Order: sequence, then C-alpha cells, then structure tokens
Amino acid sequence: MQVEEAEYTRLCSSKKILTVNGSFPGPTLYAHRGDTIIVRVFNNGNQNITLHWHGVKQPRNPWSDGPEFITQCPIQPGRNFTQTLLLSDEEGTIWWHAHSDWSRATVHGAIIVYPANGTDHYPYAKPDVEVPIILDTFRLTVERGKTYLLRMVNAVMNNIMFFSIANHQLTVVGTDGSYTKPFKADYAVISPGQTLDLLLQPNQTSDHYYMAARALNTATRVKYDSTVATGILQYSGNYTPSSAPFFPVLPDHTNDASSINFTRRLRSLDDSDHPIDVPLNVTTHLYFTVSINTRPCNTSSPCAGPNGTMFAASVNNNSFILPGVDILEAYSGRYSAAGVYSDDFPRVPPLAFNFTGDNLPLNLQVPERNTTAKVVVLEYGSTVELVFQGTNLVAGIDHPMHLHGFSFYVVGSDMGNFDKDKDPLTKYNLVDPPLMNTIAVPRNAWTAIRFKADNPGVWFMHCHLERHTSWGMEMSFIVKDGKRPDQKMLPPPPDMPLC
Repeated sequence: MQVEEAEYTRLCSSKKILTVNGSFPGPTLYAHRGDTIIVRVFNNGNQNITLHWHGVKQPRNPWSDGPEFITQCPIQPGRNFTQTLLLSDEEGTIWWHAHSDWSRATVHGAIIVYPANGTDHYPYAKPDVEVPIILDTFRLTVERGKTYLLRMVNAVMNNIMFFSIANHQLTVVGTDGSYTKPFKADYAVISPGQTLDLLLQPNQTSDHYYMAARALNTATRVKYDSTVATGILQYSGNYTPSSAPFFPVLPDHTNDASSINFTRRLRSLDDSDHPIDVPLNVTTHLYFTVSINTRPCNTSSPCAGPNGTMFAASVNNNSFILPGVDILEAYSGRYSAAGVYSDDFPRVPPLAFNFTGDNLPLNLQVPERNTTAKVVVLEYGSTVELVFQGTNLVAGIDHPMHLHGFSFYVVGSDMGNFDKDKDPLTKYNLVDPPLMNTIAVPRNAWTAIRFKADNPGVWFMHCHLERHTSWGMEMSFIVKDGKRPDQKMLPPPPDMPLC
C-alpha cells in the first residue's frame, strides 16, 4: 500500500489529499475466514502515518494493530513497515483506516472476509451481487429480482448516521464481521467505525430512488449540520425516470430512540456453524464513565469551549495523552516503561455522582491529565464485564466506543445510571447478544459489554468520534501472556518503525 498525496476532484473543486494507491476511498481487501494477509505500507506522504485493521483481532499479534504510540511508533515519511493481518473468526465486513491524527478522513477502505476457503457457505441465500458502500457519493444500478448484499462502512469522522432507501426495506444480516439473526428494517443506524451487512431485494417500479443518510444529533448544546447526504439507486433498463427521485423517510436528527431501538434489534446468529460463547462467570468488573469535559485554555485568546475554556474528554475522568514512545514496545522491554505508562487506570469512577443529572457542578468538568498513559492490566483468560456510563457533563452525546484486539458481546443497555444490583437481572441479554467491536453508548445511558481477555498484548480502546479521541476519550488495556506458548505474544517484526 502506497500512502501518497493525490489530486482529487469533488463538487467541481480539486485539491490534494492523502490517499492509498492514489484512490479515495482506498482499495478493498478480499480474504477468507482464517487467512493471513501481508501488507507492506510505504509512506510516500509528507507526514507520519499508521494503518489500523479495524475488526481484525490479531491474535497474539498486537505489533500489526496500528494505533500510533499505542502499539507502534508512526511510519515516518520515506519509510515502510510490513504488517501481518491474522484473521481468526471474523466473517463479513470490516475495514482499515489510518490511525494517526485525523488522517483516516481520506485514508481508509473496506475488508471483505468471505466464509472459510472451500466452503462458500453463507447463513442466508447467497447474494447475486455484493456492493461495498463506504458512506460517500454513490450511485447503484440494480435489477429487479436479484439480491444485493450491501457491505456498509461508516468511515465518517464524527457522526452516527441514519440510512434508508426510498420505498425499499433492508434486511440486516451482520455487523462488525459477525452474523446476526436477520431482521427487516426501514432504516439502519451505523456509528463511526461500525459496519453493517444489509440485504436489498429491489422490487419496485423501475425508477430512480434516493439512498439518504442523516446525522444523529443528541447533544442539546452543540451546533448541528442538518445536511442530508444522498446517493441514487437506479433500476436498469430503458425507461423515463421521474423528474425527481423518490425520497426516503428518515428518523428526525434528534430521535435517539430510533437509534437505540435499531441497535437493540441486533442479535447474534448463534447457529451450529457460528456458535457464540458469552462469558457467564465474570472475574473482572469495570465501570467506565465517558464524558465531555473542559479545561483551562492555554492560549492568549479564548478557546472554543464554554466560557472560553478548552474542550476535553475523558474515561473515568482521565483525559489520555499519547506518550512519545509506544506502550507496546515499552511493555515488551524494547524501551523503558518509565514515563510511558503506569498500571493505575481507575477501574471505577474516581467520584460517584448523578452522572446523567442536569446542571452538574462546574468543578466536575475538569478531568485529570497525566504525563504518563494509565492502563488497566488484565490477567490472561479473565472474563471481563465493562459497563460504559454516559454522562451529562458539558454536553451529553452518544459515544461509539471501539475496542482493539477483541470482539465483545453487548449484553445490556438502558437509560439513566447503571444499577449493578438491579440492571443485570432485568436489562441483560445473555442468550444471543450481538458480537461487535464498536458500540454507541447512548446519551445519558449505560451499555454493558463482556469479553474474554485471551489475546495477549496492548490493546487500545477509544471513542470513534475523532474529535473526542483527540480530546482524550481513550485508554489502553494490557493483557498478560498466558502460561502456554500459544498464549503468549508473538515476537515483534524486524522492521518496527523507529521512535
């Protein structure tokens, strides 16, 4: 993959953007379940870069995961790095993107993982046509009677999106590289970082129909861009289309309930070929608040936050600062860990209060910022329940939280503050919860996930709204090696980028 600047024209305007192999979006990678992909990344641009393989669990191989200063130092201009993608049980649509600064705005592409080589077995009727859709300008030509598998990636930087096609229903069959029980929907909701597999069966009069996407905005004190992005679904054949394409009905941009209801319909397929293994005996309990914060402005002119402050963000009131050396190489002993990370990230909020209350005191808005990155260390094989708690500090908003190195089961979610004694008894689904790697925590609500810490290494977790990541809504896990050789990290590649 050649990371390079290229001239790109959109809406009659041309400019240079950072691309991979000169294309935007970048190339789609195709593989089968269990394959190994070798990617050599050449940085021909003028800025540092890393690439992350979003949804690839990389068993025992954090070295190729990609987030800068977490598992590697960035690839400097003029240098290259060979990354090994170890596919395991992923099947469906995942994706890749830059993981340094804001470069993923233009440096991204899809990864399509077919069933294991030689099986060609889908848990639904094999589609006639497969169409990767990275939310972007798009025109799709269809034939009545055929089935289309829309492999959708939300690669936008800062918006959860509603998506719909006028006069057509969608059948949801997968998310985040895992199959779901099929269900029909008039619209879909997809968070930044998330993927959806959708079946479309064109059955309408030959014409042009709008595909439309609108951003969800649940923050009451934040400016909102009301633009509705559109593409065209057009039937093949000779006919005179209507003067204006049919337009779909989308939920209102503030309709958080529509977003929550769609996500609650996701259920793991859980058939004989795709069994699930929900952790039932939890050994590690974590409770993380995710918050927008403010901190004093460090410039002579006022900053963009309330009352001239600077916006910040945090997990458990810790606003993350990237170290100057990556945590993985410090943990493995290549570099000294001193000043890079410490293992004292709080496992519960440092201060308990009504997280979803109105008019919260100003003194709660300022997060802790440290000179070293704080991490949570997990024993190999531990079963983890992590409850994300949304807060109403500064501006309550949905947060799509992404965990590297794992898929997790979304076992519960509800509005308000989490009640550890009551909610697991009445709000949890431990039978067929969806298996995901990115989940939107609704505004002023909680979401519980479970996973088994059986992938040794350093693994990043962060909000996939790029603005919030840049403000500090992130942290890292270190999963220790197990006792057996096949439970230990693989050795580092010889060409790790220099720090």
